[in-house]
Amino acid sequence: MGNKIIMNIDVKDHAALSDVFNEDEDRVNWHDETLWWIRQKRDKAVNQLPEWESLRETASQIKNNVLSYLSNYLQQFEANATKNGIKIHWAADAKEHNEIVLGLLQSKQVKQMVKSKSMLTEECHLNEFLAENGIDVIDSDLGERIVQLAKEPPSHIVLPCIHKKKEEIGELFHQHLGTPAGNADPQFLTETARQHLRETFLTRKAALTGVNFAVAATGEFVVCTNEGNADMGAHLADIHIASMGIEKIIPERKHLGVFLRLLTRSATGQPITTYSSHFNKPRPGQEMHIIIVDNGRTIQLGREDFRNSLKCIRCGACMNTCPVYRRSGGHSYHNAISGPIGSILAPNLDMEKYADLPFASTLCGSCSNVCPVKIDIHQQLYKWRQVIVKNGYATTAKKASMRLMSFTLSTPSVYHVGGKAGRWVLKHAPFAVNNKFNPWYKHRDMPEPPKESFGEWYAKNKNGR
Repeated sequence: MGNKIIMNIDVKDHAALSDVFNEDEDRVNWHDETLWWIRQKRDKAVNQLPEWESLRETASQIKNNVLSYLSNYLQQFEANATKNGIKIHWAADAKEHNEIVLGLLQSKQVKQMVKSKSMLTEECHLNEFLAENGIDVIDSDLGERIVQLAKEPPSHIVLPCIHKKKEEIGELFHQHLGTPAGNADPQFLTETARQHLRETFLTRKAALTGVNFAVAATGEFVVCTNEGNADMGAHLADIHIASMGIEKIIPERKHLGVFLRLLTRSATGQPITTYSSHFNKPRPGQEMHIIIVDNGRTIQLGREDFRNSLKCIRCGACMNTCPVYRRSGGHSYHNAISGPIGSILAPNLDMEKYADLPFASTLCGSCSNVCPVKIDIHQQLYKWRQVIVKNGYATTAKKASMRLMSFTLSTPSVYHVGGKAGRWVLKHAPFAVNNKFNPWYKHRDMPEPPKESFGEWYAKNKNGR
């Protein structure tokens, strides 16, 4: 079953969307194995650096400092960027961000724009907004262009079309770019995209990029790409717009040496991004604008248990290692940012809409272990579950099951009776649990019942060893 079906499903629930993704078993297995291969590349890359844990701790402490003095650093960045000739705009939310972009384009009578990868613009649904207002946007990152042609959002923040096979991409290029039917050779498809986008770079007078890091002390910002597409768009355009979340600030340029060593090793296992482009002033005759966006970030900053999530540098390592993400697909998270990090960012924006996402986790802790800035991701997922249940946003079935489990686990007599009953059913009436109505059984083999509980064994053996 193709992934397009996921995008058309009405239900916005991780479990339901995962069921759709899992109907194509070959795709699931391939998706799982590919992302785990990238996780292994990451492990090899980081194990070559004896100072890796020191880098993680340094990056985490830098980000702690930034979050503690965020307003000061943002004002410092604005002052220095303005001195450099960059125009700064502030956006409280997605709507304001999109209207600022539209206003800048309309002031230049621009009807076409080239855009490099920016998860913030995905979060703000900028492409759709501009299309509704007569602005044609082409995403210049190869993976982003592929999902744009497929009319899908990215399924991964670093590898946006990781859910698609080369044959599907070949068919998309045949339909939209006129390539021969059935040609799925990766080198041919890449060259086709290069030629297609080259014309775009040369003719579009407006370019939008994201911001990976913004340096408060210098007023410059850095964009990291592997394809050089951000450079091509920004350097050839008459107006360069950069969309930046307020958390992208770092204090000084020297701190880039820490984050650039962490970012790509965590993301793809590379020693460094192919292009780390510094922008600090517009070229003569060009306008450069930075839109600094809140969109719920200050709310997250004020949540003591969740503010650490703002440390995220968007490497995607937590997705590559997460057993749930790898086998459910990025679109099952029905949010711009998927995976474990998306599951702690999304409820901050809309707790009711994204109440399902913190439960889409095994809480195994692998996400926290690989996070380059030491975000306590699995602990935040656990805390979000408590907040969501407390605020009444959990499903009725989940709330009922939680009450039942709470009562059972806090009442020894009920716990012991329940254990005996469960063992009896598994032994004498396994069909009562081994059926399609048991969500656990759908993807797992139920265990063989033990002959006795630990409590029973202990009672018999406590007087001897």
